[in-house]
Amino acid sequence: MSDKPSVLFVCVHNAGRSQMAAAWLTHLAGDRIEVRSAGSNPGEHVNPAAVEAMAEVGIDISAETPKILTIDAVKESDVCITMGCGDTCPVFPGKRYLDWQLDDPAGQGVEAVRPIRDEIKTLVEGLIAEIAPEKPEAMA
Repeated sequence: MSDKPSVLFVCVHNAGRSQMAAAWLTHLAGDRIEVRSAGSNPGEHVNPAAVEAMAEVGIDISAETPKILTIDAVKESDVCITMGCGDTCPVFPGKRYLDWQLDDPAGQGVEAVRPIRDEIKTLVEGLIAEIAPEKPEAMA
């Protein structure tokens, strides 16, 4: 069992919001946090506008694929963050649940996805500061 916190991002299709959130968390926290994403009804591929929006900030999610939400994924995560999936995420005692109210990028162009991407970054930065802040270097 890992001693680092684990976060699961969940949205309906695992094709936009949750993929961008997972990418931001991986990019900004490095290996300090274990990151997962899944969908209650996964799409066939990641939203091309989300891929383009993330590429604009130097993060490549083009190889990602939507994944089905499993009970194991929830059990293995310390924090479960839902993004518009309603009550489809199983609830287990002792887990922390957050619901981020974000617009759905499905069917939107990159112009509409950019503000969603930026809002997700801000939320992820706050999450990192809370659950895995950088530790100052030990004094010699």
